[in-house]
Amino acid sequence: MDNSGIKTTSSVSSDSIKMQERLAVFLALIAGYIDATGLIQWKTYVSFMSGNTTSLGAALSTGKYGIIITSITVISCFLTGIYVGTCVSLWKRIKNQILTFYIVSGILIFYSIIAYFYDINNLLSIAIVGFSMGMMNTIVTSVGNQKVNTDFVTGTLNSLAKNTAMLTMTKDKAEKKEYQSNAIHLLLLWIGFLSGAFIAPFLLDYFGKWSLMIPALLLMICGVLISKINAKN
Repeated sequence: MDNSGIKTTSSVSSDSIKMQERLAVFLALIAGYIDATGLIQWKTYVSFMSGNTTSLGAALSTGKYGIIITSITVISCFLTGIYVGTCVSLWKRIKNQILTFYIVSGILIFYSIIAYFYDINNLLSIAIVGFSMGMMNTIVTSVGNQKVNTDFVTGTLNSLAKNTAMLTMTKDKAEKKEYQSNAIHLLLLWIGFLSGAFIAPFLLDYFGKWSLMIPALLLMICGVLISKINAKN
């Protein structure tokens, strides 16, 4: 059973691939925005677990307990978010797999409202946002036949380089077309994440404690639109 926010099969249509691509880029932009926000506000990545794992390993050897606690918290919450998001997407009673959109959006809205009126300590903030990022990573897991991760870019860049290499080496026209398509999808995904990280500092300065309401509302709107499209199909 597919665990993405929109239905996919081994032979997806061109329209379905386009929708997957747009949704993946949209989610990557939001992930980049939130990850940059976490880095600026709490000096911690909330979706880039490679960086947090490196920090954890270095902190373990140097005895920096603050970093150890922070890294373990965000990594465990991110993994828990992926676990819960996957369970939700595989829940047979859920006919429309857009529930994750609303859950993540609700978490960010609730957090923003509470954070506006009360001071939430950094560790709890990291735990909440890290969990939501883990859940968001389960909404779209592929574009066509190409597996993707919308919350972090290491795998995206790795797959981009591999598909580009296979594109240049193969002589088969069908394979060239597939590798070229995959490379374009992955490049757009990386650009989306980069763009989100780029705009985060500007919007954070302008909206302050309400900055996470922007991705929350965008996710809510996107969930509603996807639900209507799925209902028509």
